[in-house]
Formats: sequence, C-alpha cells, structure tokens
Amino acid sequence: MPRRVAVVIETSGSTDVPKRVMLGTDALLSSAAASTVALGGAGQWLLALPAHYIAGVQVLVRSIAAQTTPVVLPGGHFDPAAFLAGSERLAEPLRYTSLVPAQLARLVAAADDDRRLLAVLRRFTGILVGGQATPAGLLARATDLDLRVVRTYGSSETAGGCVYDGLPIGDTDVRAVDGQLEISGSVLAEGYLGDPDLTGDRFRQLRGVRWYRTGDLGDVDPASGLVRVLGRQDNVIISGGEKVSLDAVERVVRLLPGLAGAVAIAVDDDRWGQVPVVVVPNPAHSSAPSAVTAGPEPLDRVRAATGAVLGPAARPARLVFVAAIPMLASGKPDRQALARLAGAAKK
Repeated sequence: MPRRVAVVIETSGSTDVPKRVMLGTDALLSSAAASTVALGGAGQWLLALPAHYIAGVQVLVRSIAAQTTPVVLPGGHFDPAAFLAGSERLAEPLRYTSLVPAQLARLVAAADDDRRLLAVLRRFTGILVGGQATPAGLLARATDLDLRVVRTYGSSETAGGCVYDGLPIGDTDVRAVDGQLEISGSVLAEGYLGDPDLTGDRFRQLRGVRWYRTGDLGDVDPASGLVRVLGRQDNVIISGGEKVSLDAVERVVRLLPGLAGAVAIAVDDDRWGQVPVVVVPNPAHSSAPSAVTAGPEPLDRVRAATGAVLGPAARPARLVFVAAIPMLASGKPDRQALARLAGAAKK
C-alpha cells in the first residue's frame, strides 16, 4: 500500500463484489475544502451514516477541517427520534448532515406529524443526500417543507460527493465519453488495494490528466456544465437481444401512484435471457410470506407505462410486493437479496 494512503474504504457491493478503495489525505481534504466552499462555509456536522462508508468518513474529515465536534447518532436502525435528539445538540450557526434517500424519506414522513422535527430540519444549512438517485417526489416534498436539500453525486473513488445539484465542485471536472461519465481532479483515489488491473482499467492518464471511469451512464450539458446521471452501466441487461437499463425502468415505475419506492432488478429467463422484475415495498404484506407476486391488473399498468416510454423489452415480467426493501448498511437497496426474494416469489 502506498505510504500516502490515509484510509481504505470498502465499497457497498450492491451489484457486484466489494472493492477496497485507497484514499490519500490530500484527496480527502480537497473534497472537504470544496464542499465547504460549495455549501457556504464550515460548520458542525451530524453523523447519521456508518463511519466506514465514504459519506460517513467525509463527515468526520469535514469536522476536523472545520475544527468542530460532530454529533454522532447511535448505530443500528435509523430512527427519526434519535435524529431529532442529535440535531438539538448541534451548537454552531451553520449545520449540516449527510443522508441517503431512504433516511430523508423517513424524516420527511415523520416531520408531517412532528412540528419539532420539522423545525430542526429547517435549521440545517444543508442536508446532503446521495449514494443513489433521489426520487423526484421526495425532493419535491422536501422543497415544500422548506428543507435545504443538496443532491450529491460521487463515490468512494472520488472521496465522496464531487458534484452538487448537478454541478462539479472544487477543481473537479466531469465529461462523458461514449455515454460513460469520467471524473478528474484532486479528489481522486489512489486506486484499489491489491488490484492493480482494476486500478489500471478505472484510472487512466490522458495528456497529463488522470481520469476515473465511473461506470455511470450520463451526459454533461456543454453550455451549463450540468451533469446528468442516467444510471449504472452494469445495471443494463440484454433481454431478447435488446439493451434495457434497469435504472430507466425504475425511474418510469416510480412515477406511478403507490410505486415511489420501486426497485428494478434482473432475473434470469429461459426465453429472453434476462428480464426486468420490479420489487415494491408494501407494509400490507408484512404478515405475508417474504415476497408476493402481484396479480395481472397492477402488472399491466406497469408494463404499459414502461413499454410506452422505453419500448417492449423494458416491460417488467413480474411485479413483486415485499414488506420492506432489504438495504445495505450504506442505505442502498440490496439488489442481490432482492433477486433472491423475487426468485422465491416465483415458486
């Protein structure tokens, strides 16, 4: 391991084998400095994410750089009541926290009936939300509540969020090459521990500039520089000879009534090779088996919507209801566990 490496972060492994990302002190501090400028000043942080993930590490790094003491929430299941208690311990005028969409959704739902929680949420200078795409409906609801939500994009390989509300921060530069987003700047990781081949594949030097190939599909508006993330390159399947983006399927399905929490996964199929299957959280099924396949009527509605926007190959083969979406510690859906649930529901 290079001596300049400060921390090693293991990625979540939501869709593949976890990787161990080596980050140097300079990258971490560069990210913290860029975040401070983008947010409008240094402040005090509430740590609501695991400290072994990059978003959690960066809360600690930003606190060290700001010379403020973070408030750390208890580990385990995220609890809005604990978030409220922790937030009330913040003493600095500028206050921040970093969340994943599932946590924000719980806070927004709880704030509807808890004016004290709503008041605390409104006192945050910035509520950073990242790790995965945030549903448009959730962002709209947070805006209605007058919450200052900042959408972040980045990864362990970029020392955390390096794009805020679609615009790169600090000296970060983002470009699209053949539909894949690539990132350069002082926030880049050293590479992957014990995997020089993967490091060479993902981090490439071009005309003296080091670029990280993200594996995310997207584009960059040439006029405004606005970055748009369309989904994971490895979250694309071939169904009947056609490419289908599961992220695109998710975006369409989540716009339908009652399906805002839907997750699209790939399931093997004897005829088509792989097909999309949509899994939906529904507490009404909490006393039922681990997963229940929906009947033809709701499935037809989902198939019609996705087919109209994305074409016939994107139409989900099944709609599966579960009591709750299994999550990784990072707050991302556990897609491997969902695939097992979907498979069990078919039997």
